[in-house]
Amino acid sequence: MPVDAAIGLDPFGIAADRLSPAAHATLQQLRETLERDVQPLLADAWETASMPDGILDALIPLELMSPAGVDEIEAGSSMFAGFRNYVLARTDVSVATLYNAQAGLFRTLVARGGSAAQAAELDPLIRSFAVTGTFALTEPEHGSDIAGGMATTAERVGGEWVIRGEKRWIGAAAASDLLAVFARDRADGQVKAFLVPRTADGVIVSPIDGKIALRPMQNAVVALADVRVPDSARLARISSWHDVSAVLGALRSDVAWIATGLQAGALEAAIAYVRRREQFGRPIGGFQLVQEKLARMLGNLTASLAMVVQLSARQDAGEYRDESSALAKLQTARMARETVALGREVAGGNGLLLEHDVARFFADAEAVYTYEGTHEVNSLIVGRALTGASAFV
Repeated sequence: MPVDAAIGLDPFGIAADRLSPAAHATLQQLRETLERDVQPLLADAWETASMPDGILDALIPLELMSPAGVDEIEAGSSMFAGFRNYVLARTDVSVATLYNAQAGLFRTLVARGGSAAQAAELDPLIRSFAVTGTFALTEPEHGSDIAGGMATTAERVGGEWVIRGEKRWIGAAAASDLLAVFARDRADGQVKAFLVPRTADGVIVSPIDGKIALRPMQNAVVALADVRVPDSARLARISSWHDVSAVLGALRSDVAWIATGLQAGALEAAIAYVRRREQFGRPIGGFQLVQEKLARMLGNLTASLAMVVQLSARQDAGEYRDESSALAKLQTARMARETVALGREVAGGNGLLLEHDVARFFADAEAVYTYEGTHEVNSLIVGRALTGASAFV
């Protein structure tokens, strides 16, 4: 079975000609770093619901947003970012989500939503992690309906903005320097975005406990009580929900890549298990029903990989369509659910134990299935494109 040095199993050679040798070498180095320095930390990180400092300590020196020897255009491409997310998620979805919160969500928002001056000032700091940030959009009572239901408000008072409201499910909020807070302008009713220091007066960050997925990834509730920021903290090119939606459309492909990478991790963990586990006097990897399940897992993974590679190719050619990224996200996340369930199944009761890795992917697929747009919302985006009629209410 063909194996790519960076991404692992790739029976159709989908990854073979998509990256330059330098970019491929960067991802191979990432894979080796993850296996050597990050993988050993994961079971305890999951058990304790904590993100070890050693994870970012291992990843930051790789300079994955601007790797040495990789052309600047390729380094900033959807294709390279996609494969980077794939390799990260193949090891652990929390690790991929943590890195992508900075390299994908926050960096893209600043680049697309900030003024030229804001982007020029912040991007080098974001790339080096000298400044960290997170994306604060979802609210306690508004997730799928956030476009029309956003309750957090911003009011212009002289040269300042006063922000009031609450955000929920904000990843890495407690460790970030800046919170990219979306709020509805009380003057015109339009959504704006603000870079709010986590330490600003009136900001209270409270961790969300009791999660069954993405346990190492620290999510939080962020309360904003009369938080004041200068007008310079407003991202200049975010003036409406339409602007926010454009950013989200560009980012949805990241989640599809993560959904694909987690399938690779689940499959490889399942293969490792069935090779060493013996029942009835021989390894269970030689049983017909086990092999059928593994084949289905590989089929889902390969189909997902083909879809996200083509999506990124179109985006790098300048074609950004909401329905395309929505279709990729809903389909790869749906297949991820089946893939991890099959992996858990071939491992039997041991598939529930962290020591065999399958359990992490099994649980995390549920989070990926929901975040960055539920299956239902993404289906309606696709359905609108198919029929010309919006079913949103």
